[in-house]
Amino acid sequence: MKMNIQLFAVPFRKVSKTRKRMRRTHYKIEANGTIKCPNCGAEIRAHRVCPECGFYKGKKAVGQEEQSE
Repeated sequence: MKMNIQLFAVPFRKVSKTRKRMRRTHYKIEANGTIKCPNCGAEIRAHRVCPECGFYKGKKAVGQEEQSE
C-alpha cells in the first residue's frame, strides 16, 4: 500500500523578527503622482478629471454648477 503524502518545504530555523522586518522595509506606500491641470493649473492626479474646472484632455468633461450670490 502506497501512501499519498505531500512534502512541503519547511524552513530549518525560525526567521527572526529583525530579519523579517529588514525584508519588509521596502513594502512602503508611495505618494500618488500629481500633475498640473493644463487649463487651471491646479494639482490633480494623472488621467483624471480636474475637480476645480472639470476639464479632461482639453475638453469640458464635467459641468460645474455656477454659484450665484
